[in-house]
Parts: sequence; C-alpha cells; structure tokens
Amino acid sequence: MSKLMALHWRSWMHDSTWSRRRLLHLGAAGALAPAWALAREKKEAPLPAVGSILPLVPAALLDGGRFEPAQAEGRVLVLYWWASWCPFCAQQSPEMQKLWDAQRGRGLRMLALSIDRQSGDALAYLRRKGYTFPAVWLGPDLARAYPKPEGLPVTVVRGKDGRVAQAEKGQLFAEDVAELARWV
Repeated sequence: MSKLMALHWRSWMHDSTWSRRRLLHLGAAGALAPAWALAREKKEAPLPAVGSILPLVPAALLDGGRFEPAQAEGRVLVLYWWASWCPFCAQQSPEMQKLWDAQRGRGLRMLALSIDRQSGDALAYLRRKGYTFPAVWLGPDLARAYPKPEGLPVTVVRGKDGRVAQAEKGQLFAEDVAELARWV
C-alpha cells in the first residue's frame, strides 16, 4: 500500500460516520478507495413511519402467480425485503416461512421482496430452501413502488387499515417473527 493510500485509509478510518459494519459490507476494495466505495452505496429509503399509509401495487410473483393489492385489503400484510446472499436473511427467512405457514389461514398476507441482482437467483434460492411464502423480485420498476429501506433484512407490517403498524430493520429473531402474529 502506498503512503498516500495508507494516509487516506487512516483518515477515513477515523471518520466517525463510517462503522466497522459498513467497512465489512463494502469489502477490502471499497476500504482502499473511499470515493469509489461511496459511489457503490445506493441511496435507500427511510424506514416507513409507524402510522403512515403504505400504498401497494400489483406484482408478478416469482412462482408465476400475481400479487394484487386487493388481496391485502382489510388484512395484515407483512413486507419482507431480503436477498439470497444476505446471512441475516438466511437466519430470518425460515422464521418467516413458519409465520406464513401458521398465520395465512388466519388471514395474514405476506410479500417477500428480493433485492437480488437477478430474479433467477432469488427463485433458485426459494426453491432450494423450500420457501413457499409469496415473493417478488424487485426489478427497477417494482423497486420504485416498493423502495428498499435502509438495512437488510427489513420487515414492515401493514395493518388492516393500510397503515404501517410496525417497521424493523435488521434481523428479527424467532420470537420477534412469531410476535408479528399479534397483528393478525
């Protein structure tokens, strides 16, 4: 590493706005080139505020079905942003499947929103893991309608009235996911 890069690295490391978690997320290449790393980061939407109205749009499901907003009218809808490469999602997704299996008969609706780069990656992952909860791939058009909040995974509960009842970023543990049933 050149002296200039080392100096840049040290000054960047002492910038309080950067956390170790972000460094790990960006990887070594990003750490050596902070301007380049900054360019890699995407602007993400804020977590929806509890009580705010959460509009829905139709979406093609990865299994060939279709999500229609009318399916969620007067029902609780859990929106779950995830990715096949996310280790925290890998821990939470089995719990989301358990929630789906236990609560869909009581009226729960779910829409898992994959942020994978390709829809095929998300579909292959769902099939390999045996997940049956409704899932879509957030291509560019759908990502505008369902912008991913900061963090991953992200779980948002839309109440029966169409307003955000709960919004969480980061991994939910088994008991946290099970507790989402209280909204049904």
